[in-house]
Amino acid sequence: MSTRYPFTAVVGMDDLRLALLLNAVSPAVGGVLVRGEKGTAKSTAVRALAELLPAVPVVAGCRFSCDPASPDPGCPDGPHEAGPGAERPARMVELPVGASEDRLVGSLDIEKALAEGVKAFEPGLLADAHRGILYVDEVNLLHDHLIDLLLDAAAMGFSHVEREGVSVRHAARFLLVGTMNPEEGELRPQLLDRFGLTVEVAASRDPEQRVEVVRRRLAFEDDPAAFAARWADEEAALRGRIVAARALLPQVTLGDAVLLQIAATCAAFEVDGMRADIVMARTATALAAWAGRTEVTSEDVRQAALLALPHRRRRSPFDAPGLDEDKLDETLEQFKGEDPDPDPEPEPDGPDDGGPGDGGPGDGGPGGGGPDGGGIPPQGDGPAPEDVPAPEEAPVPESAPQRAGAGERAAVKAAEPFRTKVLSVPGLGEGAAGRRSRARTEHGRTTGSVRPRGALTKLHLAATVQAAAPHQKARGRTGRGLVVRRDDLRQATREGREGNLVLFAVDASGSMAARQRMSAVKGAVLSLLLDAYQRRDKVGLVTFRGRDAEVALPPTSSVDAAAARLEQLPTGGRTPLSAGLLKAHDVLRVERLRDPSRRPLLVVVTDGRATGGRAAGDPVALAARAARLHAAEGTASVVVDCETGPVRLGLAGRLALELGGTAVTLDELRADAIAGLVRDVQAGQAGHAAQATRRAA
Repeated sequence: MSTRYPFTAVVGMDDLRLALLLNAVSPAVGGVLVRGEKGTAKSTAVRALAELLPAVPVVAGCRFSCDPASPDPGCPDGPHEAGPGAERPARMVELPVGASEDRLVGSLDIEKALAEGVKAFEPGLLADAHRGILYVDEVNLLHDHLIDLLLDAAAMGFSHVEREGVSVRHAARFLLVGTMNPEEGELRPQLLDRFGLTVEVAASRDPEQRVEVVRRRLAFEDDPAAFAARWADEEAALRGRIVAARALLPQVTLGDAVLLQIAATCAAFEVDGMRADIVMARTATALAAWAGRTEVTSEDVRQAALLALPHRRRRSPFDAPGLDEDKLDETLEQFKGEDPDPDPEPEPDGPDDGGPGDGGPGDGGPGGGGPDGGGIPPQGDGPAPEDVPAPEEAPVPESAPQRAGAGERAAVKAAEPFRTKVLSVPGLGEGAAGRRSRARTEHGRTTGSVRPRGALTKLHLAATVQAAAPHQKARGRTGRGLVVRRDDLRQATREGREGNLVLFAVDASGSMAARQRMSAVKGAVLSLLLDAYQRRDKVGLVTFRGRDAEVALPPTSSVDAAAARLEQLPTGGRTPLSAGLLKAHDVLRVERLRDPSRRPLLVVVTDGRATGGRAAGDPVALAARAARLHAAEGTASVVVDCETGPVRLGLAGRLALELGGTAVTLDELRADAIAGLVRDVQAGQAGHAAQATRRAA
């Protein structure tokens, strides 16, 4: 067994350590979501927590870790007789991003179930994690259906498996911890809400802390056992404090004044639902127990709010998580009652180890304080950034050039995003699970059956019985049971939805540079980005202006990164439409090699004008030739026509014909009647036919 990096040796990241310890004291808090950049020891801290948890008493031989003091009456391995049981260390079970549903919830032996009628159930990771920790690294990359199963089990405390008439139910209570890098995509708001606490972590910028990080990491790698032995006393003390806090927790009381503060805080920050109130109450109670007190104070409520509310205030992926601490303090002061005098116990902020630290194997990143208490001193001798008044922004006239170069104008703010209909790719794909286009998936409605090409995951019962029935006499069947062989099994084929690669090619040339017009264009793209986020797509951004095109954002799952690049986009110069289409073609070609199963959707945002670029020749003809490259490869496409005014040239519509796609104006993108055109890009097939007819004529 490999030696893990000690929890007490991870320095900095005070909020992260506190959130993990509070969940160790009270698993009812609901788990922790850790958000942060790569290399910040997120995984190291989580893995180290498992070593601090007390041993777990279990029924000997029970695969579902039943407590001998109160065994689960419905345990599949039960019923259990009363007895002393045995002890085992608390487990930390890791759920891989690529895990299957069977690996998570467990699987049934279909052959035994059909032939013998017995419930031969193989427990999954949810059973292994019962009464321990379930850790999901890169939880934002986990398939949606697995996240739903995971969070349902975490909320209900049990897992229920239904397979072809066979039902198994077992307890599944665990501490759920997820880590994620926001640059790789966000979780949906309703899933964020299911995590009790959230913590933002960042690497320290203090050179002395970073030196200490490297020193400890190298010492751990040179001799893990000796390094762990140096921290054994601190680990034992912290483990004892967790046990003491658990014992004290039932005695902690929540006064009416404190409950009013919790309710007022959640109402002031307009969080949805009541889960935030409950999580704050449980967190504040755990904070009091961790500090050795039996009564909750206003400071406990304040700390609980900083951990439980930031992620619940996000209304869209473009909103930065966070909490206005001045508003929080005002609310607490307004509803302040008589606080009990806290005992002079240690501060409730995790172990004080006096310096920076980091991480163990697999991370290598520096420890860093969170946004609300990392202990990182400000750099330099000047005032803190928040003390420096922001200069007033002078209005920028439309004719004022941007400093980047003549003919360019400063970036304008996007208009308010609006709801759009679905843009889908025609046909039936086999890409990553999502919510956009039709695809063959592991989940959805059953459409047929095939022979399994590996492990059987979804049995098609009727097809299996039909395949086995003709051979019963030859197999010597005598009883009522059906004699089933491996060759008889049939896998159900299902149709669901997939996520696509939505690549935006945005015209940022001078013809688009009118402030009001570009604001509307950015608002439309922002709306489509929001739709892509909700449908679990990858997105990319190509812009073209001046003499060339550039990839402003390579394909990524982080739509908020795309929104940030869009917000900073300046305009001006000529319109190299062909360069933009060719750059988009290059991006899609590379992505087809990287992920051939993910089908692309090209969204060109332009008024259709083409006025030059680096390539010699007629700009309009060059643009048409580049568009036909996309059409030849069958790339689904939509042209968002940005042309305005009473007289319109219809150039965007001609471009859509060359692309084999469809065109929709900015105004029509908002309208339900016309948005139906956008919902189904199959109209582009009609564009192919019309184009062929025109050429033949």
